[in-house]
Amino acid sequence: MTAPLLQVNDLAVAYGDVQVVWQVDLTVEQGSVVALVGSNGAGKTTLLRAISGLLPTRAGSIAVAGERLAAARPTDFVRRGVVHVPEGRRLFPGLSVFDNLMLGAFLRSDKAAIAADIERVFSLFPRLRERRRQDATTLSGGEQQMCAIGRGLMAAPKLLLIDELSLGLSPLVVDELIAALRRVNADGTSLLVVEQDVATALEFADRAYVIDQGRTIAAGPAAVVAKDPSIRAAYLGL
Repeated sequence: MTAPLLQVNDLAVAYGDVQVVWQVDLTVEQGSVVALVGSNGAGKTTLLRAISGLLPTRAGSIAVAGERLAAARPTDFVRRGVVHVPEGRRLFPGLSVFDNLMLGAFLRSDKAAIAADIERVFSLFPRLRERRRQDATTLSGGEQQMCAIGRGLMAAPKLLLIDELSLGLSPLVVDELIAALRRVNADGTSLLVVEQDVATALEFADRAYVIDQGRTIAAGPAAVVAKDPSIRAAYLGL
């Protein structure tokens, strides 16, 4: 049996003495779209930071394609195809859109493939081609999110982690981003998306995990989770 692309077991994560994530289990299969939803402060961002090596774990394990990564650095995750698009986009001021995108390829040396991936990003997000010489931090919020996702894609990910995909963006822009991500997924890249808009996340994803106070309170196919009366009442206002 082929190991899942990402397998998280009994994960616990803390900031110093303050534990934020408690015994979370999560699986991302190759080619899937997984949504991680929950209220503010539930531990979603902390979980993503641990999965990408930005935070140490207190207990539990993270395995990528069956390989357990203990005390791994962010670059170790990137080399294995796990790439993080952070909350708030974190673009570099003073650098152009093109230069921000190219920073995503900092571990790569395959020049022809990098050039092909730049064209792929510009095909997904034509506005980035138009603004390729513009300071990335002067873009609109939606364009900045496109640039942040594009920078992630330049690392040639097997699994793209996206923290707060739609935060502060209009519904039209969110629809545009999701359409682009569907193309990315169709090309073979798996997605783990943190999203506060639970309805949007459950419609987009194949599978969903609901996190509350650092614990998983529901998990399953997204369509099934969306029909759970307790989830509908707590997160969808229904």
